[in-house]
This record gives sequence, C-alpha cells and structure tokens, in this order.
Amino acid sequence: MGPRTAVTPSKEVKAATGGGCGGQGGARLRSCSDGSRYNKRGAGLPSNSSSPSLVLSNPKSVLKRPVSTEELQTPGGPYVKKTFTIVGDAVGWGFVVRGNRPCHIQAVEPCGPAAAAGMKVCQFVVSVNGIYVLNLDYRTVSHLILTGPRTVVMEVMEETNH
Repeated sequence: MGPRTAVTPSKEVKAATGGGCGGQGGARLRSCSDGSRYNKRGAGLPSNSSSPSLVLSNPKSVLKRPVSTEELQTPGGPYVKKTFTIVGDAVGWGFVVRGNRPCHIQAVEPCGPAAAAGMKVCQFVVSVNGIYVLNLDYRTVSHLILTGPRTVVMEVMEETNH
C-alpha cells in the first residue's frame, strides 16, 4: 500500500497501527489530500481484524474566512512566514493539504512527523522544496509532495496573534 499521508490521492481506508503519542497503543488517524479523515468508529475493516474499525468522513474547512494570495503577501500584514523540514516516516508525513489558491493545512496528525516539526492547521502553503505554490491548488501541491524526496521543506504563512 502507498504512503498514509494527507497528500495520498486515494480515498481507500487504510489502518496503520503504531505506538501513538506518549507510548499509547492503537491506530493513528489517517487523512487524505481532500481533507477526508479516518475516524475510529463503525465498520471499515474485516471483522476478523484485531485492529479498530475505521470509517471515512469529510470535515468542513478549518478556515474561518477566505484568504487571498494578495492578503498573504501584503507587507506588514497579519501573517508571518515559517519554514518546516518534515521527514516522512514509513507511511507518510502526517498532514492534510486542502484548498484552492492558496491551499492550506486542513489537519495535522497529532503524533506524526508534521506535528513534530511544528506544523499547525490553518497555515497557508507558500512553497514545497523551493517551488512556489501559493497560486496552486491542493491536488498539484499534493503531487509535488508525493513525487518529491522523503524530506519535505515547506514554507507556510501563519496568522499572527494580535
């Protein structure tokens, strides 16, 4: 099976068991590039499986309001640029990219590589591995991440707290 990451183009339900945060056992939540998220409930895996059952749901956008690329680039505006280096693990990077010009971080797996690097929801993706992506949609950004190296360097814009 391919990587379990927010940028996976497949909507197939994938269960990955791991240590979890703080040594807790159980499945870690997985997400897709379209913002779908796998939750622990209902059916989804064969009944003879010892793993918890997972179902697919499609959450609403995490953004409180639409943001334009011009607003993100306004000097002195309420956004600050941050750079993250995310080393993917055996199954992915642990975040969801969603949106259309600019795309944003829809979800971050709490125990995944992206969270460990400091990535948060509602950040806007500016570049991926040195490629400017502020004017691209999430499918194109997802493709860049999936076809790039295991280590992803991402620049994002985050709203400052005023």
